Amino acid sequence: MTTTRAVLHDRNARLCLTAALVSGFGTSALWLVAGVWVKDLTGSDGLAALCMLAMWAPTLAGPLLGTIADRVRRRPLLIGGNLLPAALLPLLLTERVPVVLAVLLVYGATGVVLDTVESALVAGAVAPSLLGDFNGLRTAVNEGMKLVAPLAGAGLYALCGGPAVALLDATTFLLAALLYRGLRVREEGPGPSRRTPFVEGARHIGAHPTLRPLILAGATTMLCAGINGALLYAVIDGLGHSPAYAGVLYAVQGAGSVAVGLFSGPALRRLGERRFAAYGIALTAVAAGLRAVPSDPLALACSAAVGAGLPCVLIAALTAVQRETPDALLGRTVATANTLVYTPNVLGLAAGAALVELVDQRPLSALLGVAWLAATIPLLQRRASAERIASRSPSDANPA
Repeated sequence: MTTTRAVLHDRNARLCLTAALVSGFGTSALWLVAGVWVKDLTGSDGLAALCMLAMWAPTLAGPLLGTIADRVRRRPLLIGGNLLPAALLPLLLTERVPVVLAVLLVYGATGVVLDTVESALVAGAVAPSLLGDFNGLRTAVNEGMKLVAPLAGAGLYALCGGPAVALLDATTFLLAALLYRGLRVREEGPGPSRRTPFVEGARHIGAHPTLRPLILAGATTMLCAGINGALLYAVIDGLGHSPAYAGVLYAVQGAGSVAVGLFSGPALRRLGERRFAAYGIALTAVAAGLRAVPSDPLALACSAAVGAGLPCVLIAALTAVQRETPDALLGRTVATANTLVYTPNVLGLAAGAALVELVDQRPLSALLGVAWLAATIPLLQRRASAERIASRSPSDANPA
């Protein structure tokens, strides 16, 4: 844990993690409450679902939104990006559904920009050797908030209603903006190299021998994770529990993600990005496949394993993007990578929802585990190939 202490002793890293903790609490609370609030206001399931869509849809425009992080100074953008939702969220107090949806759409777009600019700024503000540790701790913070904040948000909503949750979230954004003001970074004005088209991020990923397989593995993992998520309630039915048991499984999964986040830095240094990602995918795939066995202890163990394995490829991919991308392209590349990795999750949810109506959950889980495991092959093959090349002596390469 020496490197964890080193990250926490770094002023910039500590401020970024604290800001993520504060704003993440408000965001996680609002994500749950927004749909419930609109459902209570209108009685419409469709409008409640639109709240989630409004906050998620801007991710599809990630490559375009990411150009903002490359074309202006990043520290002021990070501060202003937190002040914008702080100013807009009080509009939710009108409790008019069109206003709520419009604010949530801007909220989602701002979140895409904030994630991108923070990742780009951290890459220059934190020592390269500590990036993996920072990203792991950032994951631990995010997952920890997902365990605590939704319950707190639901409790506040039950006591005081939706306006109180909106004001709480606005306050957390204000606090995050104040924390980001304390960052000590030296930035030059954006030069001509930052004004190239937004597609340059995708081209950089496609041409890079390290980033391309990691992003592909991340996208495949999130596709399978979506299918696996859609099977959750069928798994719970097979165990003979009520749907509320999902809360227990989610809590155990979150605990696994928090744990792996704390140890990601040392694991990345020991294994490298590809092997760390591959081992995490393998753990997740095996756990998903074993959910075919109806057993409570096994279901809990599998949830913890999914929670521990799933973030590995995401942490590895982000760390590699930060290390292997020129600063002038970093915003676009991070945003493009996020879009490519996270969009398949929605496709997987849709596919899983259709499949679980047609096929029994147990063989479907077993097949998913096998298919998911195949995502490790390109990562391990490339590693093995590189090791074979490195092990060849000059006399092997140039026989007499």
